[in-house]
Formats: sequence, structure tokens, C-alpha cells
Amino acid sequence: MSKTAGAPRILVIRRDNIGDLVCTTPLISALRRHFPAAQICALVNSYNREVLSNNPDIDAVYWYTKGKHAGSFRGELQALWLRFQLIRRLRRMHFDYVILAFPGYMQRLAQLAGWLGAKQVIGYRDGHNDKRVNCPVERNEQDVHEAEVVFRLLQPLGISGIPPAPRVVADAAAADALRARLGLPATSRVYGVHISARKPSQRWGGGRFAEMIKRLHEREPAAIFLLFWAPGSQFNPQHPGDDEKAAELQEQVKGMPVYPCTTETLPELIAALSLCDRVVCSDGGAMHLAAGLGKPIVALFGKSDARHWHPWGVPHAVLQPPSLDVTDVSVDQVLAALEKL
Repeated sequence: MSKTAGAPRILVIRRDNIGDLVCTTPLISALRRHFPAAQICALVNSYNREVLSNNPDIDAVYWYTKGKHAGSFRGELQALWLRFQLIRRLRRMHFDYVILAFPGYMQRLAQLAGWLGAKQVIGYRDGHNDKRVNCPVERNEQDVHEAEVVFRLLQPLGISGIPPAPRVVADAAAADALRARLGLPATSRVYGVHISARKPSQRWGGGRFAEMIKRLHEREPAAIFLLFWAPGSQFNPQHPGDDEKAAELQEQVKGMPVYPCTTETLPELIAALSLCDRVVCSDGGAMHLAAGLGKPIVALFGKSDARHWHPWGVPHAVLQPPSLDVTDVSVDQVLAALEKL
């Protein structure tokens, strides 16, 4: 499968959440620039794998389902068997380098790298004497952002400097189809408004979002608003969503150019975000996807480390009140931040 004889075969492992993988794409982009003929692959999980769809820097994406996402005991057994088969397949590919793209030492990752039998395993050991990570990298306290911490793992390969912008690539056909289905004029400014957040401290009220939309509409009558939220009812014990919050907000802005985007899948969310010119959202996966798509962002941060997780590589404004609760962020502050963008 190597693209050129003698070119390195590299596997990047990142098994975490959507935002974590987005913050790893600068590393992947830098690898492709440095090794244009290399075979660059990624090992991810079923939850985040669509982040890398259509990414031209990657030759192949391999993924597996985590046990907690399998849904049943039988599903967990099947997932375990499929993972075992995948490891055997990857081992036969004889990678020159395996990069454990994680901001610290993790024994499970080191164990996985050992099973893959790569010549060089690059990762953080953080004082652990794990010989399976045979090309360790030392942490630098000046690296603050997740993208910077992960990017430092490229130093053994002669790559250093400031990480480039993250890269997420929307499916162009899906984006065009969505624009046609919603009837979006090509000349209007589109604001993306994502109202969901996993952490309670990062949930801005639906009334605040409605007021923001009303006031922006007064300023820019031709502007359009795409409304995003986590699909599902708030009463779903396994996967609570914000259907009720979204319905209430739509009622408050009835008659305005607000288009609900019920994105059930990650590719749908990426395609819809690609249509936006500005995005207002809380810290989370959608924020990092928007950054990967190159969108200017106003990010609401509650009890989260804004220095480590702010949008990387795009114009942005972080609004984080001293209380670490976004309910203390005013609509005026959001509008002022949007104006600066």
C-alpha cells in the first residue's frame, strides 16, 4: 500500500472525542507536507471517524467500536472480535512509525502500539518506563493548547513550529443539496447558532439565543440563521437532546429567517456548518468542527479550560465569565464579539 518505495508508513492513533480528533488534524497536515509520498493512516473510533472523511492528507482511516458504544453484551463481544481482527490487519502492514496522538501517557495506547509491532512508537511517557514507547517525547510547559501538545509529538520526525490550522472537509455534494433543500440565497450572510452543550455550565438559555437572533436580524435584515442542536428529547435517559429547547426558540423567532438543521449524523453537521459564515456556540465538538472548516467563531466557555480548548487557527472570540457559568454572558457581549469578527 505504500505510495512510493522507501517512503515511510505512518499510523496516527487518536481514539477520543470529536474535538480531540479535530485538534489532531494539524499534526496530520504537517506529516503530509513533510512526507508527501508517505502512506499516512489513522486509527480512530466509530464515534469520531467522520471527522477525517474527505481529508486529502490521509490515505486510509481504520476504526473500531468501543465497548460502551456497542449497545449490548453480544455487541461488546462482536466489537472485541472485530477489534482483534483489525489489530492483526494493521500489524501485517508493518508501519515504520506509530504516533500515539494523546497529550500524555496512556498504558492502553502503549499496549496497542506494542501489539502493532511498529519499528518506532512515538508518544509521551510522562516518567513511565514503558519500553513500548521507544521514541518518547518530553512535554513542554509552553505548549498550552491541545493542538500544540499533540503537535510536539512530531519532533522526532524533524517537524516543529506552530501547528497549522485544523482541517475538516465537508462533502460538497451534501452541502449543496442542503443549501438547495433549505432554499438558502447564495448572497446572504449565514450565522450558525448551536444551542447545545454537554456541560450545564456551558448552556446559554434559549431566550438569550432568541434575543441575539432578533437583534442581529434588526441589524442585518438579509442575514440567515441556521439553528443547530443535539437531536433528541431532553427526557431521553441515554442520549438527552435539546428538541424541546430548539422548538421553544423557533417559536420565539417565528417569522424570521431561521432554518432548523436537524443533523442526525456527523457528516450532516459538518455539511451544514460548512454553509455558515459565522458560528456562535459553546465549547464542544461542534465548535472544533467549525474551526476545522475555517469559520470565525464566538465561543461560550463555562467551566472548561479555554486556554487549552479554544478554537485553533481561526478568528475567534472566547467569552468566559469569572463565574465560569455562561448564563452570566450577556447578549450585548456576544453581539460585540460578533462585530469584532
